[in-house]
Amino acid sequence: MSGTPTDMGPVETVWQGRFIAARRQGKWEYAARARGIQAAVILAIDAGDVILVEQYRVPLGRQCLELPAGLVGDETAGESAETSAARELEEETGYRAARIEKLGFFYASPGMVSEGFTLVRAHGLTKVGPGGGDGDEQIIVHRVPLATIADFVATKRAEGLAIDVKLLLLLAPSILG
Repeated sequence: MSGTPTDMGPVETVWQGRFIAARRQGKWEYAARARGIQAAVILAIDAGDVILVEQYRVPLGRQCLELPAGLVGDETAGESAETSAARELEEETGYRAARIEKLGFFYASPGMVSEGFTLVRAHGLTKVGPGGGDGDEQIIVHRVPLATIADFVATKRAEGLAIDVKLLLLLAPSILG
């Protein structure tokens, strides 16, 4: 038994914008990235500190604490996840990586969204600028000691920030005990 339903029917695009598409297949409705765009998420750890970003997220209606991330192929077609990640890391945080290591492809909410992301690790960080994003982005950069990450996240949650699920990567030791 393969576990794959055979009677799902064709995929129907109900609506599509520049970056997102609403799709239906059988009884399932889900969101997808338009034009084959993917995302890259960056785990940037330097001298025992992790680099995090805080930014306003329209779907949540509030600030969100996250790992730095960005879209792959939204500006340059055919750009690799590693190249996009390096560009986004510098743009969002002001840090340049000497090397980007691809860790794998993951899905954050597979019951509702077909989008996945490539997780990368940034090595050899050098501060080269202020960060903060571009255009209308107003990204706040946080450099947090890994030893205090659970307390930092708890404080931000108490302040009303949303917490991106990918931060579980950093919180796992404190959760698992």
